Amino acid sequence: DRIEEKRDAMQSLVLPPPARQALAQAALTYRYGDEHQPVTTADILTPRRREDYGKDLWSAYQTIQENMLKGGISGRSAKGKRIHTRAIHSIDTDIKLNRALWVMAETMLESLR
Repeated sequence: DRIEEKRDAMQSLVLPPPARQALAQAALTYRYGDEHQPVTTADILTPRRREDYGKDLWSAYQTIQENMLKGGISGRSAKGKRIHTRAIHSIDTDIKLNRALWVMAETMLESLR
């Protein structure tokens, strides 16, 4: 029930582009660290599904989550070689990433309300 309330609140909050970029950058830093990130914030903010084309916090969260977990996004290695990001298959890593993304989204929700 609490999650549904948060989801509804996130769906009602229009997220300005700088906030979307900040959320995506935080996700990339969490996943890849500060050194080299193979993809850009624009890459992980590109929706795969029609229903994720909204400007709200929930759509941004869903898009980032799906792109980070499924992988397959074209990017560049640290040496400049063309690569595709890998999907996350480890349940432990999946849970940690999901928890981190949720906390980031909740924090964004509270700070922009």
